Amino acid sequence: MSGAGLPGPDGGSAHEMPPLVRPPQPDPAAQPRPTPRDEHTVTQPIPFERPLESPSAGPAADVALGPTGRPMPVFPEPGPVAEHGRARVIAMCNQKGGVGKTTTTINLGASLAEFGRRVLLVDFDPQGSLSVGLGLNPHDMDLTIYNLLMDREVTLDDVVVPSGIPGMDLLPSNIDLSAAEVQLVHEVAREQTLQRVLAPALDRYDVVLIDCQPSLGLLTVNALTASDGVIVPLECEYFALRGVALLKTTIDKVRERLNPKLEIDGVLGTMFDGRTLHSREVMERLVSAWGDKVFHTVIRRTVKFSDATVAGEPITSYASSSTGAEAYRQLAKEVLTRWPAE
Repeated sequence: MSGAGLPGPDGGSAHEMPPLVRPPQPDPAAQPRPTPRDEHTVTQPIPFERPLESPSAGPAADVALGPTGRPMPVFPEPGPVAEHGRARVIAMCNQKGGVGKTTTTINLGASLAEFGRRVLLVDFDPQGSLSVGLGLNPHDMDLTIYNLLMDREVTLDDVVVPSGIPGMDLLPSNIDLSAAEVQLVHEVAREQTLQRVLAPALDRYDVVLIDCQPSLGLLTVNALTASDGVIVPLECEYFALRGVALLKTTIDKVRERLNPKLEIDGVLGTMFDGRTLHSREVMERLVSAWGDKVFHTVIRRTVKFSDATVAGEPITSYASSSTGAEAYRQLAKEVLTRWPAE
Protein backbone atom coordinates (compact mmCIF):
# COMPACT_ATOMS: atom_id res chain seq x y z
CA MET A 1 0.00 0.00 0.00
CA SER A 2 1.42 3.33 -0.99
CA GLY A 3 0.43 6.51 0.81
CA ALA A 4 0.10 9.99 -0.61
CA GLY A 5 2.81 12.41 0.41
CA LEU A 6 1.95 14.90 3.11
CA PRO A 7 2.21 18.53 2.04
CA GLY A 8 4.79 20.54 3.87
CA PRO A 9 4.14 23.87 5.59
CA ASP A 10 6.18 25.71 2.96
CA GLY A 11 3.64 24.85 0.27
CA GLY A 12 5.65 21.98 -1.15
CA SER A 13 4.99 18.32 -0.70
CA ALA A 14 6.65 16.21 1.93
CA HIS A 15 8.26 12.94 1.03
CA GLU A 16 6.08 9.88 0.64
CA MET A 17 5.02 8.88 4.10
CA PRO A 18 5.81 5.25 5.01
CA PRO A 19 3.26 3.22 6.92
CA LEU A 20 3.24 3.59 10.66
CA VAL A 21 5.22 0.42 11.37
CA ARG A 22 6.95 0.03 14.69
CA PRO A 23 10.10 -2.09 14.98
CA PRO A 24 9.60 -5.66 16.22
CA GLN A 25 9.83 -6.07 19.96
CA PRO A 26 12.66 -8.25 21.30
CA ASP A 27 11.90 -11.62 22.84
CA PRO A 28 11.57 -11.09 26.62
CA ALA A 29 13.08 -14.51 27.29
CA ALA A 30 16.29 -13.52 25.53
CA GLN A 31 16.72 -10.35 27.57
CA PRO A 32 18.99 -10.18 30.64
CA ARG A 33 17.38 -9.73 34.00
CA PRO A 34 16.84 -6.06 34.94
CA THR A 35 19.37 -4.57 37.28
CA PRO A 36 18.34 -2.42 40.25
CA ARG A 37 17.91 1.22 39.33
CA ASP A 38 20.66 3.52 40.57
CA GLU A 39 21.61 7.13 40.10
CA HIS A 40 23.24 6.40 36.74
CA THR A 41 20.13 4.83 35.19
CA VAL A 42 18.72 6.82 32.25
CA THR A 43 15.01 6.53 31.41
CA GLN A 44 13.28 7.66 28.23
CA PRO A 45 10.51 10.26 28.65
CA ILE A 46 6.96 9.33 27.67
CA PRO A 47 6.00 11.15 24.43
CA PHE A 48 3.92 14.31 24.79
CA GLU A 49 3.89 14.30 28.58
CA ARG A 50 5.17 16.79 31.09
CA PRO A 51 8.84 16.14 31.90
CA LEU A 52 9.67 15.02 35.41
CA GLU A 53 10.55 17.95 37.62
CA SER A 54 13.80 17.91 39.56
CA PRO A 55 14.86 20.34 42.29
CA SER A 56 18.24 20.71 40.61
CA ALA A 57 16.84 21.10 37.10
CA GLY A 58 16.58 24.44 35.32
CA PRO A 59 13.40 26.22 34.19
CA ALA A 60 13.28 24.24 30.94
CA ALA A 61 12.43 21.07 32.85
CA ASP A 62 9.19 22.67 34.04
CA VAL A 63 7.81 23.41 30.55
CA ALA A 64 4.49 21.63 29.97
CA LEU A 65 4.18 19.98 26.58
CA GLY A 66 0.81 19.91 24.88
CA PRO A 67 -0.68 16.91 23.04
CA THR A 68 1.09 17.99 19.84
CA GLY A 69 4.47 17.51 21.52
CA ARG A 70 5.18 21.27 21.57
CA PRO A 71 5.14 23.67 24.52
CA MET A 72 1.54 24.73 25.12
CA PRO A 73 1.17 28.54 24.95
CA VAL A 74 -1.33 30.50 26.99
CA PHE A 75 -3.84 32.18 24.68
CA PRO A 76 -5.18 35.57 25.78
CA GLU A 77 -8.83 36.13 26.55
CA PRO A 78 -10.38 37.78 23.47
CA GLY A 79 -11.44 41.36 23.97
CA PRO A 80 -14.70 42.86 22.72
CA VAL A 81 -15.02 44.13 19.16
CA ALA A 82 -15.61 47.84 18.63
CA GLU A 83 -18.01 47.24 15.75
CA HIS A 84 -19.35 44.24 13.90
CA GLY A 85 -18.64 43.60 10.27
CA ARG A 86 -15.75 42.93 7.92
CA ALA A 87 -16.35 39.23 8.43
CA ARG A 88 -13.56 36.72 7.96
CA VAL A 89 -14.89 33.77 5.94
CA ILE A 90 -13.53 30.35 6.89
CA ALA A 91 -14.11 27.07 5.05
CA MET A 92 -14.12 23.94 7.21
CA CYS A 93 -12.76 21.57 4.63
CA ASN A 94 -11.60 17.97 4.29
CA GLN A 95 -12.67 15.60 1.53
CA LYS A 96 -12.67 12.70 3.99
CA GLY A 97 -15.90 12.27 5.88
CA GLY A 98 -16.27 11.72 9.60
CA VAL A 99 -13.31 13.84 10.69
CA GLY A 100 -15.25 16.41 12.71
CA LYS A 101 -16.00 19.21 10.22
CA THR A 102 -19.60 19.72 11.30
CA THR A 103 -18.86 19.30 15.01
CA THR A 104 -16.06 21.84 14.73
CA THR A 105 -18.20 24.30 12.76
CA ILE A 106 -20.98 24.23 15.37
CA ASN A 107 -18.81 24.37 18.47
CA LEU A 108 -16.17 26.79 17.19
CA GLY A 109 -18.97 29.08 16.05
CA ALA A 110 -20.70 28.86 19.43
CA SER A 111 -17.40 29.53 21.25
CA LEU A 112 -16.69 32.58 19.09
CA ALA A 113 -20.22 33.82 19.82
CA GLU A 114 -19.51 33.44 23.55
CA PHE A 115 -16.56 35.80 23.06
CA GLY A 116 -18.83 38.46 21.59
CA ARG A 117 -18.40 37.75 17.87
CA ARG A 118 -21.37 37.71 15.52
CA VAL A 119 -21.20 34.40 13.67
CA LEU A 120 -22.94 33.04 10.59
CA LEU A 121 -22.79 29.28 9.99
CA VAL A 122 -23.25 28.13 6.39
CA ASP A 123 -24.41 24.55 5.86
CA PHE A 124 -22.89 23.77 2.47
CA ASP A 125 -23.31 20.01 2.61
CA PRO A 126 -26.35 18.35 0.95
CA GLN A 127 -26.52 15.95 3.90
CA GLY A 128 -27.58 18.92 6.03
CA SER A 129 -25.75 17.65 9.13
CA LEU A 130 -25.02 21.16 10.38
CA SER A 131 -28.70 22.09 10.28
CA VAL A 132 -29.75 18.84 11.96
CA GLY A 133 -27.03 19.32 14.59
CA LEU A 134 -28.69 22.62 15.56
CA GLY A 135 -32.13 21.08 15.90
CA LEU A 136 -33.68 21.80 12.46
CA ASN A 137 -35.78 19.27 10.56
CA PRO A 138 -34.48 19.11 6.96
CA HIS A 139 -37.97 18.24 5.66
CA ASP A 140 -39.59 21.33 7.19
CA MET A 141 -37.43 23.97 5.49
CA ASP A 142 -39.20 26.30 3.10
CA LEU A 143 -36.02 28.00 1.89
CA THR A 144 -32.43 26.79 2.06
CA ILE A 145 -29.08 27.89 0.71
CA TYR A 146 -30.00 26.06 -2.50
CA ASN A 147 -32.70 28.66 -3.16
CA LEU A 148 -30.26 31.45 -2.35
CA LEU A 149 -27.78 30.08 -4.90
CA MET A 150 -30.20 29.36 -7.73
CA ASP A 151 -32.97 31.98 -7.38
CA ARG A 152 -31.92 35.63 -7.70
CA GLU A 153 -35.22 36.73 -6.17
CA VAL A 154 -34.32 35.08 -2.85
CA THR A 155 -32.28 37.23 -0.48
CA LEU A 156 -29.99 36.36 2.41
CA ASP A 157 -32.56 37.61 4.93
CA ASP A 158 -35.13 35.21 3.47
CA VAL A 159 -32.99 32.18 4.28
CA VAL A 160 -31.05 33.02 7.47
CA VAL A 161 -32.55 31.48 10.62
CA PRO A 162 -31.52 31.83 14.28
CA SER A 163 -29.45 28.97 15.65
CA GLY A 164 -30.73 29.18 19.21
CA ILE A 165 -27.34 30.49 20.36
CA PRO A 166 -27.16 34.27 20.99
CA GLY A 167 -25.01 35.94 18.34
CA MET A 168 -24.99 32.95 15.97
CA ASP A 169 -27.19 32.51 12.87
CA LEU A 170 -27.50 29.72 10.30
CA LEU A 171 -27.94 29.34 6.55
CA PRO A 172 -29.60 25.89 6.48
CA SER A 173 -29.32 23.16 3.89
CA ASN A 174 -30.92 19.88 2.89
CA ILE A 175 -30.72 17.33 0.08
CA ASP A 176 -31.90 19.96 -2.46
CA LEU A 177 -28.35 21.33 -2.48
CA SER A 178 -27.12 18.22 -4.28
CA ALA A 179 -28.89 19.49 -7.43
CA ALA A 180 -26.90 22.73 -7.33
CA GLU A 181 -23.63 20.99 -8.21
CA VAL A 182 -25.16 19.91 -11.54
CA GLN A 183 -27.02 23.14 -12.24
CA LEU A 184 -24.06 25.41 -11.48
CA VAL A 185 -22.02 23.78 -14.23
CA HIS A 186 -23.93 25.86 -16.79
CA GLU A 187 -23.71 29.14 -14.88
CA VAL A 188 -21.39 32.00 -15.76
CA ALA A 189 -18.65 32.41 -13.12
CA ARG A 190 -19.94 29.25 -11.48
CA GLU A 191 -17.10 29.14 -8.92
CA GLN A 192 -18.03 32.60 -7.56
CA THR A 193 -21.74 31.90 -6.93
CA LEU A 194 -21.43 31.41 -3.16
CA GLN A 195 -19.15 34.43 -2.88
CA ARG A 196 -21.81 36.55 -4.57
CA VAL A 197 -24.69 35.48 -2.32
CA LEU A 198 -22.63 35.82 0.88
CA ALA A 199 -21.48 39.36 0.06
CA PRO A 200 -24.33 41.06 2.01
CA ALA A 201 -23.37 39.09 5.16
CA LEU A 202 -19.83 40.43 5.36
CA ASP A 203 -20.90 43.76 6.86
CA ARG A 204 -23.18 42.17 9.47
CA TYR A 205 -21.02 39.40 10.92
CA ASP A 206 -17.52 39.04 12.32
CA VAL A 207 -17.05 35.41 11.28
CA VAL A 208 -18.63 33.23 8.59
CA LEU A 209 -17.95 29.48 8.94
CA ILE A 210 -18.73 27.27 5.93
CA ASP A 211 -19.26 23.56 6.60
CA CYS A 212 -18.14 21.88 3.36
CA GLN A 213 -19.24 18.53 2.00
CA PRO A 214 -16.76 15.60 2.10
CA SER A 215 -15.62 15.94 -1.50
CA LEU A 216 -13.57 18.26 -3.68
CA GLY A 217 -16.33 19.03 -6.17
CA LEU A 218 -17.80 22.29 -7.41
CA LEU A 219 -19.53 23.12 -4.11
CA THR A 220 -16.25 22.85 -2.21
CA VAL A 221 -14.47 24.96 -4.84
CA ASN A 222 -17.22 27.58 -4.36
CA ALA A 223 -16.59 27.55 -0.61
CA LEU A 224 -12.82 27.95 -1.06
CA THR A 225 -13.33 30.76 -3.57
CA ALA A 226 -15.53 32.65 -1.10
CA SER A 227 -13.18 32.17 1.87
CA ASP A 228 -10.28 34.04 3.41
CA GLY A 229 -8.93 30.97 5.16
CA VAL A 230 -9.29 27.21 5.56
CA ILE A 231 -9.37 25.12 8.72
CA VAL A 232 -8.66 21.44 8.09
CA PRO A 233 -10.11 19.12 10.76
CA LEU A 234 -8.14 15.88 10.68
CA GLU A 235 -8.89 12.74 12.62
CA CYS A 236 -5.81 11.44 14.43
CA GLU A 237 -5.84 8.20 12.46
CA TYR A 238 -3.45 7.02 9.73
CA PHE A 239 -5.91 6.84 6.83
CA ALA A 240 -7.03 10.42 7.51
CA LEU A 241 -3.48 11.60 6.81
CA ARG A 242 -3.32 10.11 3.35
CA GLY A 243 -5.85 12.43 1.69
CA VAL A 244 -4.42 15.72 2.95
CA ALA A 245 -1.99 16.03 0.01
CA LEU A 246 -4.90 16.07 -2.47
CA LEU A 247 -6.71 18.72 -0.44
CA LYS A 248 -3.55 20.85 -0.33
CA THR A 249 -3.28 20.60 -4.12
CA THR A 250 -6.90 21.75 -4.53
CA ILE A 251 -6.35 24.70 -2.18
CA ASP A 252 -3.23 25.72 -4.12
CA LYS A 253 -5.12 25.62 -7.43
CA VAL A 254 -7.96 27.76 -6.06
CA ARG A 255 -5.43 30.25 -4.69
CA GLU A 256 -3.61 30.48 -8.05
CA ARG A 257 -6.66 30.68 -10.30
CA LEU A 258 -9.64 32.02 -8.33
CA ASN A 259 -8.81 33.41 -4.88
CA PRO A 260 -5.28 34.80 -4.28
CA LYS A 261 -6.08 35.75 -0.65
CA LEU A 262 -6.89 32.17 0.38
CA GLU A 263 -4.63 30.71 3.07
CA ILE A 264 -4.62 27.75 5.43
CA ASP A 265 -5.41 29.01 8.92
CA GLY A 266 -4.54 25.72 10.54
CA VAL A 267 -4.86 21.95 10.78
CA LEU A 268 -6.92 20.71 13.73
CA GLY A 269 -6.36 17.28 15.25
CA THR A 270 -9.69 15.72 16.20
CA MET A 271 -10.77 12.49 17.92
CA PHE A 272 -7.39 12.40 19.65
CA ASP A 273 -6.78 9.71 22.25
CA GLY A 274 -3.48 10.32 24.00
CA ARG A 275 -3.67 6.89 25.66
CA THR A 276 -2.98 5.16 22.34
CA LEU A 277 0.43 5.06 20.72
CA HIS A 278 -1.19 5.30 17.29
CA SER A 279 -2.80 8.70 18.00
CA ARG A 280 0.48 10.05 19.31
CA GLU A 281 2.39 8.75 16.28
CA VAL A 282 -0.12 10.30 13.86
CA MET A 283 0.11 13.63 15.70
CA GLU A 284 3.90 13.46 15.51
CA ARG A 285 3.75 12.88 11.74
CA LEU A 286 1.27 15.71 11.35
CA VAL A 287 3.46 18.20 13.22
CA SER A 288 6.59 17.13 11.34
CA ALA A 289 4.82 17.72 7.99
CA TRP A 290 2.83 20.89 8.76
CA GLY A 291 4.84 22.50 11.56
CA ASP A 292 3.21 25.57 13.10
CA LYS A 293 0.14 25.19 10.87
CA VAL A 294 -1.04 22.52 13.31
CA PHE A 295 -3.16 24.03 16.09
CA HIS A 296 -1.83 23.54 19.60
CA THR A 297 -5.40 22.75 20.62
CA VAL A 298 -6.60 19.22 19.93
CA ILE A 299 -10.10 17.82 20.27
CA ARG A 300 -10.23 14.62 22.28
CA ARG A 301 -12.81 11.88 21.99
CA THR A 302 -15.79 12.22 24.31
CA VAL A 303 -19.34 10.86 24.21
CA LYS A 304 -20.63 14.35 25.06
CA PHE A 305 -20.27 15.38 21.39
CA SER A 306 -22.75 12.69 20.32
CA ASP A 307 -25.11 13.59 23.15
CA ALA A 308 -25.00 17.28 22.18
CA THR A 309 -25.81 16.40 18.56
CA VAL A 310 -28.86 14.42 19.63
CA ALA A 311 -29.94 17.37 21.77
CA GLY A 312 -29.55 19.71 18.77
CA GLU A 313 -27.20 22.20 20.42
CA PRO A 314 -23.48 22.94 20.76
CA ILE A 315 -21.49 21.21 23.46
CA THR A 316 -20.69 24.65 24.90
CA SER A 317 -24.30 24.95 26.05
CA TYR A 318 -25.22 21.27 26.43
CA ALA A 319 -22.24 20.40 28.64
CA SER A 320 -20.66 23.76 29.32
CA SER A 321 -18.03 22.53 31.78
CA SER A 322 -17.00 19.42 29.84
CA THR A 323 -13.51 18.92 28.43
CA GLY A 324 -14.94 19.13 24.90
CA ALA A 325 -16.49 22.53 25.55
CA GLU A 326 -13.27 23.84 27.09
CA ALA A 327 -11.26 22.53 24.12
CA TYR A 328 -13.40 24.47 21.64
CA ARG A 329 -13.21 27.62 23.75
CA GLN A 330 -9.43 27.28 23.70
CA LEU A 331 -9.53 26.68 19.94
CA ALA A 332 -11.55 29.89 19.51
CA LYS A 333 -8.88 31.82 21.42
CA GLU A 334 -6.11 30.27 19.33
CA VAL A 335 -7.96 30.95 16.07
CA LEU A 336 -8.47 34.59 16.99
CA THR A 337 -4.75 35.01 17.79
CA ARG A 338 -3.87 33.66 14.32
CA TRP A 339 -6.18 35.96 12.42
CA PRO A 340 -5.12 39.47 11.37
CA ALA A 341 -5.78 42.17 13.95
CA GLU A 342 -9.42 43.26 13.96
